Amino acid sequence: MRSESEMFELILRYARDDENVRAVVLNGSRANAGVKKDPFQDFDVVYLVRSVAPLVRNKDLVKYFGEILIMQTPEDMGDPPQDHLSHYSYLMQFVDGNRIDLSIYSLTDSDRALDELPAVVLMDKDGAVREPPQSSEVSFVTQEPTAKPFEDCCNEFWWLNPYVAKGLWRDELTYTRFMLDTLMRGELLKMLTWYCGAITELHVRPGKIGRYLKEHLEADIWVLLERTYSDHQPENTWEALFVMGELFRRTARMVASTFGLAYPEEDDQRVSNYIRHIKDLPRDAVTIY
Repeated sequence: MRSESEMFELILRYARDDENVRAVVLNGSRANAGVKKDPFQDFDVVYLVRSVAPLVRNKDLVKYFGEILIMQTPEDMGDPPQDHLSHYSYLMQFVDGNRIDLSIYSLTDSDRALDELPAVVLMDKDGAVREPPQSSEVSFVTQEPTAKPFEDCCNEFWWLNPYVAKGLWRDELTYTRFMLDTLMRGELLKMLTWYCGAITELHVRPGKIGRYLKEHLEADIWVLLERTYSDHQPENTWEALFVMGELFRRTARMVASTFGLAYPEEDDQRVSNYIRHIKDLPRDAVTIY
């Protein structure tokens, strides 16, 4: 695997050698000194250029950076692909394990690259690129929830519970798992992020999709979260659903208490009773009650 220094040298050498490329900006985790380094971090790079067109669908550019394992060019992922593009990107996963997400922007459109924090200017041939704003830690820590987002999160979580229960009763595996593992879990992770903020006085960065939650949650809360990940067996999925409700209830009450919000106890109780009733219904039932 090529080292970090080798990859940066490759990225900058291409820019130095191509007169069309006028500046290089680094975004993402490698631009954030607060993120622990690991070999899987992407190189999120922006080339600011005089003209985007020469670097669109440029096979020589791709070949320059190394042997491709798999690649995406998002602007081409349509039918038919767009022409006359004002922006283009190469998401390149290399055989050696490195990955470069390279975005090409016109120099006149540099604000779009610099507004994605954190951002570090690695090269500026003309001294024409404004210095990006310093990314404050406030940009990454959990923000205090206000009443409406908290209310919406609670409502959506309990609204989705019956979908999972009915899917289980009907033996609809794919539907059930999507509702539980994608939609409901999204609301749970949102609440767990606020919960981390509540127990750390908003001095925590839980990361994208809760990737750092384990570092901040109490052991018993983390165990509950682990128990929400079940296999495909219906009984285990029912158990995961009920544990998810327990975890959401416990953390949401804490968030509400900390930030002066109102937890919808009646919605919780009514929905919880309803889904337990669905679980106990015989499979040949023709009425619910």
